[in-house]
Amino acid sequence: MTGLSPTTIGIRSGSLIDQHHSMTPVATIRSCYSQRFGIPRQPGLVTSALASIEFEPSPANRLALRGLDAFSHLWIIFVFHKHHYANPKPLVRPPRLGGRTAIGVYATRSPNRPNPIGLSAVKLEGIAFDHDKYRVRIAGGDFLDGTPVLDIKPYVPFVDAIGEATSEWATPVESLLEVVWSDQALKQLAEVPQTGDDILFGSSGLKTLVEETLAQDPRPAHERGKDGRPEQKWGVIVGPVDVTFRVEQGRVVVFSVVTIRAEH
Repeated sequence: MTGLSPTTIGIRSGSLIDQHHSMTPVATIRSCYSQRFGIPRQPGLVTSALASIEFEPSPANRLALRGLDAFSHLWIIFVFHKHHYANPKPLVRPPRLGGRTAIGVYATRSPNRPNPIGLSAVKLEGIAFDHDKYRVRIAGGDFLDGTPVLDIKPYVPFVDAIGEATSEWATPVESLLEVVWSDQALKQLAEVPQTGDDILFGSSGLKTLVEETLAQDPRPAHERGKDGRPEQKWGVIVGPVDVTFRVEQGRVVVFSVVTIRAEH
C-alpha cells in the first residue's frame, strides 16, 4: 500500500531477540513540530496543533480509508523515528514526576522504550483525497514532522473510554503558564508570511499555536515550576518560526519570533 521503508521491530524473550517482525509504515505525518523540543508531552494538550497523515494515492489506500470519517477520534500507532537508543534502559524519569523519580518504562509513556512505538488518541478533522496525497487531517497530536505511521484505528468510546480507570501519579495537567508577548515579538509575528496553510495553523492561527505550546512549559523537567535565570533563554520551532522565550514571575515571555522557512 506504500513505498515507505520497512521498520524492523524485535520481539524479545528473556535477554534474547527470538524473532523479528518487519513492519512497513503506511503513511507519514506532517506536523508543525520539526524538532523534538516543544512537542506536547501528551496528545490532546495543544488542540490547535493540527497535522496531516499523508498516504500515497492508490486504489488500495483509498479503500483502506473508507468509513474512517464515521468516527470523531482515532488511535494513531507510530514510530519514534528520531529516538535512537541501542540499549534502552528499564527505568525512566517522567517529566510529570519532575524528572527526579525513576520508574519502570512500562509504567510510562516515554519514547525511550525497548521498541520505539507510540500510541496517541487524536481528533479527526477531515479526510481529503488530493491528487498528490491522501490526507487524514487530525488535531491535538504530539508528533514530530516526518513521523512514520504503522496503523490507524478508530477510537470507540464504549470500548476505549474506561470511566473507573485510575492512575496514582499521572494526574491531569498542572496549571498552564500565562504567555505574554513583547512588542518586538508581536511585530515580528505580524510579518510572518501568511499562505493560509490550514494543515499547520488552522483557523486559530500561528499566535494561538505558539501560546498553547509555550503554556505547557516545554523546558526540561528539572526547570519546570520555577523561574529561569534572567539571562536564560529558550528557543522552540513552531511551524515556520523560531520563537525565543524566557520564564519569569511564573509566566512565559516571548521576545523574539524569527521566520526560518516558508510553509510547505
